Amino acid sequence: MIDRSTIQIDLIELVSGERVLRLTEQQSGLSLEKKLDAKQPVVRQKQRLLGVFEAALARAELSAV
Repeated sequence: MIDRSTIQIDLIELVSGERVLRLTEQQSGLSLEKKLDAKQPVVRQKQRLLGVFEAALARAELSAV
């Protein structure tokens, strides 16, 4: 089962001014990064990326069995 409290979320600002959202789960070693769209709210993009990340974690858990 996925525990959201183990997912680390980092918002990184690049020198160019662009921002990258990085999600990492230490136990599985899974990490996902996406450049953010400046025209879209960060919260919406974060929720969407978190959903994709959780699906990838669930898939990794199933393949490990």
